[in-house]
Amino acid sequence: MAELRTLARPYAKAAFAVADEAGELQQWATQLNLLSSLAQQNKIAAMISSPAIASAQQATQLAEVAGDLSSVVSNFLQVLAEHKRLALLPSVANLFADYKAERERRIGVSITSAFEVNSETSDRLSDALKNKLERDVDVEVSVDKDLIGGVIVRAGDIVIDASIRGRLAKLAEAMAV
Repeated sequence: MAELRTLARPYAKAAFAVADEAGELQQWATQLNLLSSLAQQNKIAAMISSPAIASAQQATQLAEVAGDLSSVVSNFLQVLAEHKRLALLPSVANLFADYKAERERRIGVSITSAFEVNSETSDRLSDALKNKLERDVDVEVSVDKDLIGGVIVRAGDIVIDASIRGRLAKLAEAMAV
């Protein structure tokens, strides 16, 4: 996984630079997400990895399936194909989304709770995280009964484990030493 991100990084940076300069970040993000989804489909993934199909033809067929792509994104697709990097499309799309979120000062936050979180609590957590991280936050709340109680908050590289399960694991680790 890390290797794919490493290979995809220069392509994602180049795509982001072009999209940012043209003021088309959202259009690029939308089209890259579409291409990423298509590249993960079994038939298209097989076509992309087939040595029997020329690279230019792979890009053309993928563009045809995608439908209405901008000419710049189509050219980008051709560059990926020329370098035999069409399989990197999901990683390129993910990195592009990360760069876009960074530019827009947004971050996705995942809150996992042992119990259902009401909207008032979710809003308070969202406001607290917005102040702490100094960014707009997109909160996604999920329930995991295995936590016993408390919450786990994930925002980028930051993980706050305030769950009972996490505390018990720390206690068990401390007692084992």
